[in-house]
Amino acid sequence: MDIVSNFQKISNNIINKNITIIAVSKTFKLNQIMPLIHLGHKHFGENKVQETLDKWIPDLLNEKNIHLHLLGKLQSNKVDDAVKMFSYIHSLDNEKLALKLSIAEKKMNRFLKYFIQVNIASEPQKSGIALDRADNFISFCLNELKLNVIGLMCLPPMSVDPVPFFKQLKLIAAKNNLKDLSMGMSQDYSMAIEFGATYVRIGSGIFGERN
Repeated sequence: MDIVSNFQKISNNIINKNITIIAVSKTFKLNQIMPLIHLGHKHFGENKVQETLDKWIPDLLNEKNIHLHLLGKLQSNKVDDAVKMFSYIHSLDNEKLALKLSIAEKKMNRFLKYFIQVNIASEPQKSGIALDRADNFISFCLNELKLNVIGLMCLPPMSVDPVPFFKQLKLIAAKNNLKDLSMGMSQDYSMAIEFGATYVRIGSGIFGERN
């Protein structure tokens, strides 16, 4: 499994240089990730705060100017650690969490970039703000808490055509003057880009299947 050539192949597929590739490094060890860091790649995605704390060395993050993206659900008791380690959070989805993040940011004088996760297909097992509450929640985060919300994130259902969901997320973002969209993974990132994705989250396409 040549991680570097996988990454380069995907980069070459993405002609638009305004697309940020997040290499989803969750469950992979730092020595497996280092070839991409040596290549100069800066954006890596993790699902769990504790795994991130155990794996990533703050000196390495600073020295290589690496931006970590939290893609998984953030528990409120992990907010301080998340604000310390991550540059982006893609899973902001409720008022209580938004408030805690706002307090932690001010306390640490660290200001992150946020994607609000929308439960785009109203799936009960998935996180994300409900569709009918999305506009109000976006407004609350931006206007009341002054969080730096740059866009929206979604996880379409696994076994159906993702395009209608990508289109819908783009409409909600446009309505709320948000320019960034975190959508698309290894199997559908090309389609996601076609429908407005600016950040794509690619794991197995780069690192291979997880154990």
